[in-house]
Amino acid sequence: MGTLVGHVAPGFGFFALGLWHLLNHIRLHALNPKYYTSMPWFPTSKLRYLELFLIMVGCSMSISMELFIGPSRHQPFDPDGTIPSYHLHNFEHSTISLTFFVYACFAIILDKFSPSKSQYGLTQLLGAAAFGQQLLLFHLHSADHKGVEGQYHLLLQVVIFLSLLTTLMGIGYPKSFLISFVRSISILFQGVWLMVMGFMLWTAEFMPKGCFMNLEEGHKVVRCGSHEALERARSLVNIEFSWYFVLVIICSMCLYLCLNKIYGERAEYQTLSKYEEQDEVEDVEAQKESKHFVDHMGKAFAPMDIER
Repeated sequence: MGTLVGHVAPGFGFFALGLWHLLNHIRLHALNPKYYTSMPWFPTSKLRYLELFLIMVGCSMSISMELFIGPSRHQPFDPDGTIPSYHLHNFEHSTISLTFFVYACFAIILDKFSPSKSQYGLTQLLGAAAFGQQLLLFHLHSADHKGVEGQYHLLLQVVIFLSLLTTLMGIGYPKSFLISFVRSISILFQGVWLMVMGFMLWTAEFMPKGCFMNLEEGHKVVRCGSHEALERARSLVNIEFSWYFVLVIICSMCLYLCLNKIYGERAEYQTLSKYEEQDEVEDVEAQKESKHFVDHMGKAFAPMDIER
């Protein structure tokens, strides 16, 4: 992170993951609302662990960029082996990626070698640990906490906390669609906000009035020329967060209504088809029984006809 690409790339990853979960949770609930059970991740038909593999690949790329590709000497240490202050944020970001890599790795292991009732709870606990680590490192971030960037990070922590809370709640309430729905939206919104941060903090045209981009300790930071300009910039960030929040809520609800209509009608059709099949089977059996009864009665009355 610390650059436009460093925020947009992981932001797109969170956005895609949140959207994938949102689509699947709505589909599951619409198809069978009475017996809905949440899932920590969703297998695909062709490759069961595709979602988890993509998380591991994305985390590996993030760690490589932070520690080996991004730094000027392609390694984050000073010649004496210590970590320079301007590379502390690289280690923080790579540690977040490492935690999500561990989550995806153990989710595969649990599914493959320990398919039991505790698998769901343990996988959710791993996800909660990843979000908890992310929240802790962003809260104790070595980057600026007082400027415009700090305001962006403060609001990001609110969304991460929501992801953490709903993941923990999901362990005890796996059949709650609302918890899964909110968790998916929070993950999606994390991605949206990270991408917004990338564009707004590292694009000169989007700088608030009275603020500028300054090179400090190896990376660019947004600074404002006066206290009034800083307060105005923070207020703009708050308004921006509120607008994107409302936009995400509107899009999520529209998505729910559309998918619920599509899959809900399909579920009703499948249910009616089953009833029709049952009726047909019952009709066939009834016809067989009536035919058997007629044949039996015919045989019974045959000797009487002969006697006559």
